[in-house]
Amino acid sequence: MFGFKVARIYPHDASSYTEGLVKVGRSMFEGTGLYGQSLLMEWDLESGKVIRQIALPASEFGEGVTVMGERVYQLTYLSNTAFTYDRSTLTRTGSFTFGAQGWGLTHDGTHLIMSDGSSALAFRDPTTFKEVRKVYAHDAVGAVGFLNELEYVEGAVYANVWQTPYIAVIDPATGALTAWIDLTGLNPDPARLTYPLVLNGIAWNDETRRLMVTGKCWPHLWEIDLVPFART
Repeated sequence: MFGFKVARIYPHDASSYTEGLVKVGRSMFEGTGLYGQSLLMEWDLESGKVIRQIALPASEFGEGVTVMGERVYQLTYLSNTAFTYDRSTLTRTGSFTFGAQGWGLTHDGTHLIMSDGSSALAFRDPTTFKEVRKVYAHDAVGAVGFLNELEYVEGAVYANVWQTPYIAVIDPATGALTAWIDLTGLNPDPARLTYPLVLNGIAWNDETRRLMVTGKCWPHLWEIDLVPFART
């Protein structure tokens, strides 16, 4: 089990209902949810200013986002659709259909990795979106469900567990949990700790080698160091 120490705090738009988050260079790519409000946007990490954005159709509820090469992928919640975009312009370039709810999305350099709100992680071909394999997150007690936003970090999948302050660290080969991260106390605002304004959003800062985390409509993005809990 790990706790955290805040290393740096960045601005985050408190109107952004965060569903997906990725750092690329000095930019953050963020996907937001809610019908009629869902966006894909690129914003400057230091200032928080939006560089470019594109709205989803009002009938779509945006979900997880990942950037793989020059392509951005964005899931939708219930319409069984994933959209693709050109990374440099955010021009929509295509779409895929799939037979599940869309929650979180990341990639391991070869396959897209998708969550659907259960304990499952589906590995998908990035050119066809077809499922290649699937693992199920579990610890010594049993299945770990409600996997939401995802980030692939140095050989492990980090997953927000919906409506909790926890991130599960998952072995992508087996689904076995290798660690828990407890972010209790990260956001001191009690109004933004309960459903629906819950912790959601994980990015990896490859320059500082730290996690970056936020939540739905939270006003900050926190860069953190992980601190092992002392055994008692």
